[in-house]
Amino acid sequence: MLTTEATKLLDKLYNLRGENSVILSKMEKEKRSAVETRERTTNEKQDLQENISRLTEEERILGDEGEKLISALSHIRTDEFKHVIDKLNIDFNPDRISDEVNYSLPITIQKVQQEIKKAKDELVEVESEMNSAIATIEELSIRKDEALENQARLNEYFELALNGNINITRDSITSLLEKFDFDEEERREAAKIIMFPEDALYEYEEKLKNSYQPRKSISEVFAEAKGNAEEKVKPIEEVVSPKETLIKLLDEEGFDHLNFTSNDIDKILANYNESTLKKNVKFAKENDINLDLFYENAELLYDKEFAGKVNRLIEIGKEPFDIYLNPNVIKKYNMKDLDETIDKLINSGFDPKKVPLLAY
Repeated sequence: MLTTEATKLLDKLYNLRGENSVILSKMEKEKRSAVETRERTTNEKQDLQENISRLTEEERILGDEGEKLISALSHIRTDEFKHVIDKLNIDFNPDRISDEVNYSLPITIQKVQQEIKKAKDELVEVESEMNSAIATIEELSIRKDEALENQARLNEYFELALNGNINITRDSITSLLEKFDFDEEERREAAKIIMFPEDALYEYEEKLKNSYQPRKSISEVFAEAKGNAEEKVKPIEEVVSPKETLIKLLDEEGFDHLNFTSNDIDKILANYNESTLKKNVKFAKENDINLDLFYENAELLYDKEFAGKVNRLIEIGKEPFDIYLNPNVIKKYNMKDLDETIDKLINSGFDPKKVPLLAY
């Protein structure tokens, strides 16, 4: 008999069999994020390298020209030009100018050197982030190949079971399901369903087939409409469920509601506030925060302090993309606790901008 528990388990298994597998979808999201990071950091690397080259050349020119200027000023005798200087009323004092150059030039060169060091430090961070993104893309490619191979084996097992030719051992099935992160009880029950399809699998498959309704022809649609008009049936107002309303809103705001899990949808419904959801999405868009942030952190859609916390992090120098990659900070703290944490860092002598969000 097809129980509720068996139906839920088969829903999960059948999701893993298709193109919209949660595993494949998650990998695709991770890959999109890594590709965006790679492209962004590649551009940032080029800009930093160009800036370092420009600053290095500026340091060289300042040193060369400053040395020549000091040398030139040291050989000038004002008494040789006293008459013309007095007549033209020119304020020309080589000694004073030489003192100003000797004082200001080292300070100016030091500032340029500091800018070079800062740019080089940023370049190291950007290159590290870029290399990490590249490694992630390569790793995801390998993981996707493995996931597709596992999916093909899972589909093979189901086809054999549905055709009544299952000859796979229980260990083979449970070993495969372990790769899909099924717990021990789920693996045991799933193996039972596959090995003994007459207990639940056949009924589930039959229900799937019966759930597909053939489309009506145009003539059938007109005939049905004409019959309803003749019978003068009073139209019934369509009742829209809260879940349907939420799904419609998510799609309107630019999401693909299928990327949210059923648990996510339930959580949003339990804390549903249309105004807060729209406000948070609008804020994310205005601050160039990828909406993918909300797929795995659905609670941020109804977090009334979301904008305030992100603004606070931006105020201390954090980039929106850094916040996008480390959403746990927004989820972990309320506004008051976040302010206190930042104040503690400052009072301890740390620059909050330089402290990685992972350390918060």
